[in-house]
Amino acid sequence: MNSSTGTVDFKVGDETYQTWYNIVGDLKSGKRPLVTLHGGPGMSHTYMISHTEIYALYGIPVIFYDQLGNGKSTHLRDKPSEFWTPELFMDELDNLLVQLGIERDFDLLGHSWGGMLAADYVAQRQPPGVRRLVISSSPPSEQLWVESMRGYLEGFPPDFKEMVLKHERDGNFSSPEYQAAIQVFLNKHTCQTIPWPEELVASFASVEEDPTVANAMSGSAQFHSTGSLRTWSVIDRLHRISCPTLVTNGPEEGAQDYVVAPFIEKIPKVKWVRFAKSHIAFFEDREYYFKAIGDFLRVD
Repeated sequence: MNSSTGTVDFKVGDETYQTWYNIVGDLKSGKRPLVTLHGGPGMSHTYMISHTEIYALYGIPVIFYDQLGNGKSTHLRDKPSEFWTPELFMDELDNLLVQLGIERDFDLLGHSWGGMLAADYVAQRQPPGVRRLVISSSPPSEQLWVESMRGYLEGFPPDFKEMVLKHERDGNFSSPEYQAAIQVFLNKHTCQTIPWPEELVASFASVEEDPTVANAMSGSAQFHSTGSLRTWSVIDRLHRISCPTLVTNGPEEGAQDYVVAPFIEKIPKVKWVRFAKSHIAFFEDREYYFKAIGDFLRVD
């Protein structure tokens, strides 16, 4: 498969960092490329790599990259929490598009946090080159996401719920009991493909290796948002997304139906596809997922 990797310089103030990228396919093929934004915040692109299927099936070039502070891009463990903002990652995306020469014609797909970033980027920056937007299993506000996840926790036995919340109140995130409980929860509401694919395990491990971005933006807790995103919302800007947009979700994930409803109600040109399981349909419902994405991207 035609694949190339590299880095581009990304300047922030007086400092220059590197954004690592992987291009699958040929940007000179005449087909509009798809840029993918991984989740987290704080994960790597690794779990998204199955989106090479978009190239294999449809010949559409696919671009992966690790957001600053993650994966193979520059890590900045000493930066204060206020450094890590959605605007920083929008600037990084703008820079990558220009450096790769695709800023005038591209599609954008974001999963989870990546979809939050993609929606905010298109709503705020209104890039003239974006043709189609895919928001995959993402909430339009952090508050809705936390509310949804807490609701799922209520469905577990009371002693399980209280144990988890006590560990979070006490900050015992490294407790084996807490970590085992969170894995049980995630197996139900994040990825129901058991055992988890190795790419997903690797991306979760990348957060453990360097939790700087995750801690700054989300915090360490699963059921309390303590980071800078805790007040984030794109709801009041959704009407500014003018390009055709595909919203996808599943019935047993954080981005359940009522959570994604503002996307459906407020984005003018929107299509909604609902998959069968939880948060990562490209593992849980692979064939249908990539058909839905391909069908959407190939409409003229």
